Amino acid sequence: MVIQSWIIVGLIVGWLVGMFMGRTFGIAGDILSGITGGLVGGSLAAILFAVSGAVNGANVSAAIIAFTGAAILLTMKRVVARPCGSSA
Repeated sequence: MVIQSWIIVGLIVGWLVGMFMGRTFGIAGDILSGITGGLVGGSLAAILFAVSGAVNGANVSAAIIAFTGAAILLTMKRVVARPCGSSA
């Protein structure tokens, strides 16, 4: 049941982040970015704010942390993927 909730939360959060950032990645990509965002956001919450178990199921706080982590992750991807010499 936990894995199913992560897939559902990952899909919703991944789609929301894709819409917020201006690009979605399809169903599989949105799920992957949402779940990865949850891992990144949960790790940052644990390191920076000493919050243990920040992402623990399908609830609003987990979705917010996953959204924040996915937004950070996609922003880093855009910065790294930018061609050299591009100033935009």
